[in-house]
Formats: sequence, structure tokens, C-alpha cells
Amino acid sequence: MSFDATPDPYTNPIAFGQRVQILRTRRGMSRPVLAGLLGMSPSWLKQIETGLIQVPKLPMILRIAETLRVRDLSDLTGDVSAPAELFIGPGHPRLAAVKAAVDNLFMEQRPAPSNEHLQHRLTRAWSARHTAPNHREVVGGLLPDLIRDAQLAVQQAESAAARRAAQATLSEVYSLSQFFVAYQPDSALLWRVAERGMVAARESEDPHAIGVAAWLTAQAHRDSGPRHFDAADTVTEQALRFLDPHLPDADDQVLAIAGALQFETGYTAARRGDTPTAWSWWDKANKTARKLEPNYYHPITSFSRAIMGAHAVTVAVELRAGGESVRQAVKADATSIPSRPRLARHRIEEARGYQLDGQPEVALDTLDRAHEAAPETIRYNGYARRIILEETEAKSPDRRRRAAELATKLGLLAA
Repeated sequence: MSFDATPDPYTNPIAFGQRVQILRTRRGMSRPVLAGLLGMSPSWLKQIETGLIQVPKLPMILRIAETLRVRDLSDLTGDVSAPAELFIGPGHPRLAAVKAAVDNLFMEQRPAPSNEHLQHRLTRAWSARHTAPNHREVVGGLLPDLIRDAQLAVQQAESAAARRAAQATLSEVYSLSQFFVAYQPDSALLWRVAERGMVAARESEDPHAIGVAAWLTAQAHRDSGPRHFDAADTVTEQALRFLDPHLPDADDQVLAIAGALQFETGYTAARRGDTPTAWSWWDKANKTARKLEPNYYHPITSFSRAIMGAHAVTVAVELRAGGESVRQAVKADATSIPSRPRLARHRIEEARGYQLDGQPEVALDTLDRAHEAAPETIRYNGYARRIILEETEAKSPDRRRRAAELATKLGLLAA
């Protein structure tokens, strides 16, 4: 029987082990690879998939869900009576308005704002994203008009140079849109935004715009699962090759996007479990960061000298190295990260490290701090949701209580 004839785990009432096997195969993962990422043996996984071992307890189910990046926990368990979204967060109330602006095909008959005016609004929007705890709400309110105005500016550009400048601005607007759309229940919209951002960046011929669009496209590929890791690498490699001739005389903005792409290559290697390659690319990115002004902070990627400690935590966590994750977390200077959502993301990565290291109490403390920094970041983060749900089943009553409180704040449990 061909794989295409295999029952669909999203629609058919089939056994847990069969669901694991189908989802694993669809992600392009071999049994030894998945077992290794779970810290178990291939024979154990085979017994799970063939039903020789009973369904594991919730902590292991959540680890399998995280590794396979299922859309909803019920996709793995088959229990549709209690869905729990993990790597796809809840749809934001402003998502429909942003989608309508992206999908707008007919331009209004009115003068477009100047590129300078749009750039000023973009600067304010990026600032709001980094400083507002409810950054999705704020950015979601600004995006519809920004998208429509940037599209209009490209259409009405009166010269080739003006059109290229307008395309660079439109590409950056799509970049901001991708931050908003990410981890929401509309993957088709995410890819539409990413592709339009890349098209606009290429039309602009601007190295920075092309680098940013490539950085976001690579992330979209990587977050789609192991079958897309090669595509992510292809994007980053091509972008770095394109940027290389510009680097000797590059300003901090272009240097920073090159460094961000270097780290993305290491991040994907860490997802693969390739330790030497992951740390080699981290080293390259760190050398690039040292070329930046000490206080420089890239407004889109957050790349800077300050972020490299947080990036080291991420590499160690993705490599499942609990002790190294904690060592890097202790070394990292989180207070130097000025962006609230980026700080919250770093706290979540720290929490993953502490849990890997067998320190669940510290992991919960760290997730509390992530929630304080940016509630909307942790609400949409699958790793945080997985840790919290797992701890609601902890043996310790105190941990169960604290996890339940966080789960309620995130909307994972009814208040």
C-alpha cells in the first residue's frame, strides 16, 4: 500500500501508535531519528507504533507532539473532546483584518503616502512591537493600513528608483506582518506573506531587504519540520552568498542581517542534532556581532552583540544539552535585551534548558518571568505551552498548582 493510501490521522479514529507512525513519516523522520530526539530507543518507538506498549503518559505524549510539531494535541491522541493547540496558537482578533489587507487585489483611488512617511510609520510600528507587552494587539491594529498604503505606494511610484524604494518598504511591511501572522491558525497566509515579502525585496534590489526576507523565509521553512530543513539551508546559503560582496563596506544594518542569517544556519543544524556545525555557525555569527557597534540592536531580527548569549542558549536547547543550556543561560545577559517579545522568547528558551536539566521548578519560575515580559509571546509559543501542560501532571502539588495558574493565564485551562 502506498503512503498516500494510509489513513489520515486527522480524520480517522485510529490508534495512538499508528498516529505517531503516520505523522513521523509525513515529517520525513526515520524511527531512529525520532527515538533519539525523544531520548528513547528505536525498539521502544517501534513497540509504541505497533501497539505493543500502552499509550505513554502525558509528559512523553507532549514531547512526541513537540518533536513532530503537531497542530493540535488531539491530532496525536485522537481525543477531539479536549483539543489543546501547541505550535499553532489561538487566532488573534485582528487576524481577519490583516488577512483582508494582504489579500486586497484592488487598489483604492487615492494618492499614496510618501515613502518617507511610510518609513516613519514603520519605525513606530517596530518600536511598538519591541516595547508593548501586548505587541500582537498593537501591531495588528497598525498593519492593515500600513499594508494597503505600502501596496499603493508601489503602484503609484513615478520612477524606477522610487519604485525600488517603495518595494523595499513594502517588503519590510510584509516582514512585520510575518511576525504577527506566525503561530496563528492560517499557515497559507503565513506563506503568502513570506513569498510576497521576498518578491518585493528582490524587486527593490536592496541588500538589507533581501536579507531580511530570506531570514524570515528560512524560519518559515525550518518551522515546517525536518522535511523542510534543506530548503531553509538553501535560502540562508543563497542569501549569504548574495550579501558577501556587500560586507566589506557594509553598515551595521547589513552586517546584522548577515549575522542573523549565519545564526539561522546554526539553528537549523542544531534542530538536526548536528553539534559541530551548529556551534561553528554560532561562532561565525558571534564574530559578525563583534563588528557591530556595542549598543547596536537590529530592529527586525534583534541581532546584536547582546543577543548572542541568548542564541547560545537556543543552540544548546535544540541540541537537547540540558547542562550546557543552563551554563549558557547563566552566562547570558538577559537585561541587555531591549525587546520585550525577544526577552520573553529568551526566557522560554531558558525554561526549556532548565527542564532538560531536571529543574522543573526553575523552568516554571522562568516561564512566569516570560509572561511578565510579554504575555502575548508566551501565549503563542508551543514550547512554553508544552512545558506548562506537562507540569500540570507533575507529582508535586505545588508544581501542579503553579502550572495550572500559568495554563489558565494562557487560556490552556478554563478559569
